[in-house]
Amino acid sequence: MNKQNIEPLHVGVIGTGAICGIYLDTMIQRMEILQVDAIAARNMARTQEVADKYGIRACTVDQLLADKTIDIVVNLTPPAVHEEMIEKCLNAGKHVYTEKCFALTAAAAERLCHLAEDKGLYLGCAPDTFFAGWVQAARKAIDDGLLGTVTSFVMAGNRDNEKLLSANDYMNRPGGGTLLDYSVYYLTVLTALLGPVERVSAMVKAPYPTHINCYPLSPKFGQVIDTPNDSQVYSILELESGVTGTMAINSDSAFYDQSYFAVYGTKGILYLGDPDWFEGTVRFYENTLDFDKGTHPTLLTLDNPFGFQVNSRGAGVADLAWSIREGRPMRASKELAYHVLDVQTRMAESSSGNSGFVAVPSTCTRPAPLAVPDGTEDSALRTKPQDTAN
Repeated sequence: MNKQNIEPLHVGVIGTGAICGIYLDTMIQRMEILQVDAIAARNMARTQEVADKYGIRACTVDQLLADKTIDIVVNLTPPAVHEEMIEKCLNAGKHVYTEKCFALTAAAAERLCHLAEDKGLYLGCAPDTFFAGWVQAARKAIDDGLLGTVTSFVMAGNRDNEKLLSANDYMNRPGGGTLLDYSVYYLTVLTALLGPVERVSAMVKAPYPTHINCYPLSPKFGQVIDTPNDSQVYSILELESGVTGTMAINSDSAFYDQSYFAVYGTKGILYLGDPDWFEGTVRFYENTLDFDKGTHPTLLTLDNPFGFQVNSRGAGVADLAWSIREGRPMRASKELAYHVLDVQTRMAESSSGNSGFVAVPSTCTRPAPLAVPDGTEDSALRTKPQDTAN
């Protein structure tokens, strides 16, 4: 497939922070359904610098929103202004894809969902790491019954806030805590694999309100900085299916993220990759122990013929575009993002009220699985034959 076979949708980006580079690389170099035309931000010097690098147009936010040729806006602004910026984009008649978190509260996210529906516009949200080949391989294994009956799951991860909070000031602002900024990867992949959450119990902790800035390039290097956000989340989650599992995330740990993600079943165990990354493998610990014969269980690495096996942040924007072309629900959808934020909201509620389990009012459907790529990577996003995709 090439651009002569499809009509790409036109994209404008708002925000020139560190995350914009991988979005632009993915959308421009790898997604043929997208035509990135413009980028906007408050700092026009920085905006022009990024625009020149990628051969696109620099403009103000108002100019971008007034441009009738722009179909989709990719919102890469800081979390604290996501709600305001998404609302502006929807009111300007643009489909929107936003970097996580969706909004700072579930109530705000729900309002944005209703606004998008009223406007007849698509609204999607990161993370799209559940597009990763290893997640899709795990999804196929589960759907094909490789595990038998799924009985539980365990998710655990870590970060090193000592360094991250020094280098990334946004993590000390609203939306930058471990609950909203990090657990979102685990909860989104979990929902994509096993379905929505019905109730949660959690402890959300912020034990270190200040840190000494240890990042030499920071203007605050060596100073005491305020670090008010939560850094530890421990939770029990019961899914709508009845399956129960745990999530434990500690951001007061070692620098290199270490993830443990396992799904247990009657026929074996799936050991998964890190939900924060596209790279990863899936291993199956097969329940083949035979006491009489003395055989041992085997550990197999599952085949992964799927796409998106390297950093592909921005693939969700291409899926939004294909959703428009095919007239179908998108995968990194507002419903999925709202449900995950609702789960996080109930975790915080459980923790603050010492109230044990709290029901999660929202629900969603699991996003459709991806196909094995046929040619270009974004062919994996199509759900209709190529000759009818337009």
